[in-house]
Amino acid sequence: MASLDIYDLNVYSVPEGKNTVEEMAALAKRFGYAGIAITNPHDSCKPEKASVSKGLEILSGVELRVDNASRLHGLVGKYRSMVDIIVVRGGSENINRAAVENPNVDILTSFGSTKDSGFNHVLARSANENDVSISFDLAEFIGQRGGRRVRALSNFRKDLELVRKYDVPFILTANARCLYDMRAPRELIALAGLFGMNREEALSGICTNPQRIISKNRHSSKYVFDGVEILDPSMDVVLDEGDGQ
Repeated sequence: MASLDIYDLNVYSVPEGKNTVEEMAALAKRFGYAGIAITNPHDSCKPEKASVSKGLEILSGVELRVDNASRLHGLVGKYRSMVDIIVVRGGSENINRAAVENPNVDILTSFGSTKDSGFNHVLARSANENDVSISFDLAEFIGQRGGRRVRALSNFRKDLELVRKYDVPFILTANARCLYDMRAPRELIALAGLFGMNREEALSGICTNPQRIISKNRHSSKYVFDGVEILDPSMDVVLDEGDGQ
């Protein structure tokens, strides 16, 4: 597994989380990740700029939290050229649908409720057609006990059936808010197995699909060539470490 480029695309730092970007990045590097995306909510702070810290790639991201579909589409348009990863926090039917129908959204997370997963065949088809990944947020059952954990696992099993049937892209994440929430890749794979995800699928969720999302967005107007990326309108250029610059 050490030779794979593994990513967690939904990580929080202060002020949303309890630890700094540097602290989260240091632990992620120790766990064997190639990179993480800092996806603090849009209304809590400005997105982090993409960078490299001690060999670990830190992707810029944002998590959009709104209750109006029109507002969501406006924010997606605003942030698309500003960040690498756009995550939408769902939960209501209209936001879930708006997210998977917008090809500029990368990931839909927290789309369920206390009663059901919130995911269905209509959303699955749209997610497939628009290349929007759903998130298996393992934090939804890691910290739960008893009936709540059973319900979370049951919802994940149902979601996985739809993912398989409609070939929906997805990611796995620990959705870490602090150092103690972060999980090593092997732990994520083992946890995903609890609701029936096999090893190959789990690797897609932490390796293949995240890499594809990153690559897709890098080949936007921000992308210059491998190792060089325009991070903001002022045309500042960042070179990857190891380029000898």
